[in-house]
Amino acid sequence: MKKLKPTTPGQRQRIIADYSTLSRKEPEKSLSFGFKRRNGRAKSGEITVRHKGGGNKKLYRLIDFKQNKLDIPAKVASLEYDPNRSAFIALLSYADGDKRYVIAGKNMKVGDSVITSENAELVNGNRLPVHKMPTGFFVYNIELQPGKGGQIARTAGSYAKIMAHDGGRTHLMMPSGEIRIVLSKCLATIGTASNSEHNLINFGKAGA
Repeated sequence: MKKLKPTTPGQRQRIIADYSTLSRKEPEKSLSFGFKRRNGRAKSGEITVRHKGGGNKKLYRLIDFKQNKLDIPAKVASLEYDPNRSAFIALLSYADGDKRYVIAGKNMKVGDSVITSENAELVNGNRLPVHKMPTGFFVYNIELQPGKGGQIARTAGSYAKIMAHDGGRTHLMMPSGEIRIVLSKCLATIGTASNSEHNLINFGKAGA
């Protein structure tokens, strides 16, 4: 985290994320596009809730929550900020030339090698079925149904802990203490999601 110098009343309490670990400012053109925000408007475009809207324009980054390119290694080409989510994202460059954005893991660095495979090594960033991981492992971007893509533990610093494997199902403990049961074929990424200090951000003033 980065505490700003108190040069103005708004910055006196302001604490922002440290972006010095990120490696790129402009998103990958082929994986980003603009979209029109419809806050407070119905499908017809008519305002139904007043005083909604405004703010900075945001390019949407296309995130690969499935990470279903099996047995093809990839290298982390860059770590980037995504204005549409709390966690940082990583641009993966696959051995076959394909590029995809994924949720970055904690301590992930540019140049790291990751893979999605049933026989992947049990190291942070690799993605494999939950039944292939021992109990006690932390995982994130977890599927609820095989092939549907990660749906839980995707926000900054989130994770689930593998508690048990039982009859084709795996018990996961969420940070809240809730136990979720998923099919053991569901994919998950080893580690915890990046930007774990997101909850410490202090905007300093309402206008921010």
